[in-house]
Amino acid sequence: MPDTPAAPVILGNAPGSFPHSVLAERHPAIVRQVRDAFPYGPERHRALDALLESCAHGVIEPLPDGAADRDRWRDWGMAAQTGRSWFDVPWLWSESHFYRRLLDAVGYFGPGAWQGIDPFRPVKLAELDAAETDEELAALDALEGRPYEERARALLHGSLWGNRADLGFRLSAEGSADRAAVPALVHDDSDALWARLPPAGPGTLCLVADNAGRELVPDLLLIAHLLAEGRIRNAVLHVKPYPYYVSDATTADVVDALRRLTSAPGAAARYGRLLWAAMADGRLDVRAHPFSCAPLPYADMPDDLRADFAAADLTIVKGDLNYRRLVGDRMWPPTTPFHEVTAYWPGPVAALRTLKSDVVTGLAEDTEAGLVRAEGQRWRTAGTHALIQVSVGSSHR
Repeated sequence: MPDTPAAPVILGNAPGSFPHSVLAERHPAIVRQVRDAFPYGPERHRALDALLESCAHGVIEPLPDGAADRDRWRDWGMAAQTGRSWFDVPWLWSESHFYRRLLDAVGYFGPGAWQGIDPFRPVKLAELDAAETDEELAALDALEGRPYEERARALLHGSLWGNRADLGFRLSAEGSADRAAVPALVHDDSDALWARLPPAGPGTLCLVADNAGRELVPDLLLIAHLLAEGRIRNAVLHVKPYPYYVSDATTADVVDALRRLTSAPGAAARYGRLLWAAMADGRLDVRAHPFSCAPLPYADMPDDLRADFAAADLTIVKGDLNYRRLVGDRMWPPTTPFHEVTAYWPGPVAALRTLKSDVVTGLAEDTEAGLVRAEGQRWRTAGTHALIQVSVGSSHR
């Protein structure tokens, strides 16, 4: 990946910056939310208090001697960050380590009664059980009789917008964003994406999932559509091996989402049953590689994960955090070509991402200028804009 002074690694030590607000405000709020969500005992409360103090005034410390993943974190650069303020290390590293230490604080890795209990599960389930989820699933029925291209576009945009998935299904709003002075979709390589998934496609799709709940459901629906229409033969869904970034999807979250689909009426249930059967016969494989929770960009991925992605006809990388890891968590000039910063990827790759952090690449100059004129720099982090970007990979051009 290019290493240039024009694209410095993002840190969290600039007061007033978005990364600083995450470390100084969002992380303490998350600790308090987790503390209130479960009836933890005094030991867990003390550990959560210690984490709050460390994040605000302390430094990065090594994992406990008995931690099963201590060697893994050593390989991920633990020694270089130990003893430094949470605010002075790369933001991606600091954020990732915060969630790892939060799991320690609540006893997730055990031993003890709280081993394996997802501290974010109440939030995830609340999203799945929300009335908005019912509305979004009911909208699938309206797609059933529409032309293929319209259904495909709606499901793709549902996956793109995540918990704003209803925008993708709201057929009466088709194209409205394109007429806005500053379009919601700031880059659209949809045609290139569909070209990698032709009808009667014999290949494999990898999808690197982002969030659980109402954001995972549209991802699963997109996979179901591609399987049902014969655009792929197999799908590999990459999720996190343990709870991460509050809402990132784990295998348990995939099962919860499938149960939500199969218990719904109409088209949603049919999609759910298709996916359930696909998991049973191997057409849909769920994988949880340890590197999915690494505090590093995907350019540093290990060889076995690289081989996994190389075997796919297309890898779709979902969400903001995965985008940061895909292109590198740097302050790239927004017009930096997407295909250049992803040239290391071992095959065709697509990014479906709603913009919720400062990192962005691949924009046209006039698009960036229009966004800045209309919104200053808020367009980078507000979650009101999105992009679909595709690179065929250096060996596939």
